[in-house]
Amino acid sequence: MGPRHPASETAGQRAQAHDVDDLPIDQTDAASGDEKVRENASKSKNDPTSNKDNVIRFAPLSIPRSRRMQTLGVLFWALLLPICLSLFFLLLSVPVLWPVLVPYLVWINFIDDAPENGGRRFSWVRKLPVFRYFAEYFPISMIKTTNLPPDRPYIFGYHPHGILGVAAVANLATDATEFPTSFPGITPHLLTLATNFTIPLFRDCIMAMGICSVSKRSCEAILRKGKGSAIAIVVGGASESLAAHPGTADLTLRRRLGFIKIAIRNGADLVPVFSFGENDVYEQLSNQEGTKIYALQKKFQAVFGFTLPMFHGRGLFNYSVGLMPYRHPIVSVVGKPIHVKQNANPTKEEIQEVQDRYIEELMNIWETWKDAYAANRTKELTIVA
Repeated sequence: MGPRHPASETAGQRAQAHDVDDLPIDQTDAASGDEKVRENASKSKNDPTSNKDNVIRFAPLSIPRSRRMQTLGVLFWALLLPICLSLFFLLLSVPVLWPVLVPYLVWINFIDDAPENGGRRFSWVRKLPVFRYFAEYFPISMIKTTNLPPDRPYIFGYHPHGILGVAAVANLATDATEFPTSFPGITPHLLTLATNFTIPLFRDCIMAMGICSVSKRSCEAILRKGKGSAIAIVVGGASESLAAHPGTADLTLRRRLGFIKIAIRNGADLVPVFSFGENDVYEQLSNQEGTKIYALQKKFQAVFGFTLPMFHGRGLFNYSVGLMPYRHPIVSVVGKPIHVKQNANPTKEEIQEVQDRYIEELMNIWETWKDAYAANRTKELTIVA
């Protein structure tokens, strides 16, 4: 392994107090509440999640069923794409199904425009118990700072990207958290790369969750549906994921003007959302600009259009290494809306003025809530690009 980011030494330690929920049932039951369990476990010399001596710490077999279900919820989302691909190729190996599968491939690649036109959202899919378990794993929650009247369209700007943007999925692509009750009448559509909608079966699953393409055409098609229509964009994109180190909040935002233009052209209010803890669920190798790892990652991004963060978390049956995220709370704070006056042809000055107001509200979220939900930060929120 290469040199570690200065904050990565504390990432596992910050997760300790939340991974102790995997302690044996008799130990967790002995405490009067979750907070007491976490406090006592973090002080214990035998804390099973501590890895200061670089020894793999295995999780006990006897843990509450709810914890097992939460782990399965995270696994379901992480493996959904490979499961869909494997199932499709399995079906493709049966010649009798070719008359159905070949037209399906033609349809998804050349005919179906649903990803660019609001998708095919099903409320019952968003309410599936597996997504509730997914959100409870970390856990993920949402804080509303003000009401959002459902009488106009909205663009939610989500920050930071993190490694996988898990809170963006839980809050905006499912009904597992407080969004439906906090903002009644608003229908969010989380947006992602158009290439995801070329993957058989997987595309249909994510569209059922309300996920659509992040193209300009898709954004405007949703916003034009009228009152209460909303899109959610992970603004920092692939570049920001490379800066997702524990204890930090380095955002790629200044150069992201596309969503500002779309908001002005469609008269959609901008709503910043900051998720405290999103960068803390994984550890990433040191990849500062100028290192070989950074150069490799940027070259990969230039060729394939997405990044390849070199990260790790915990394992299914151990606390030390693996691709499962740490159990670290993520709190998404929804800021106050930035009212936008509609203009089909906004000037550079108008775009800059709206962006400045957006950044001001985003910084206000950080300053208001950082001591409560980013107490272990190693630096302040920084707009790096």
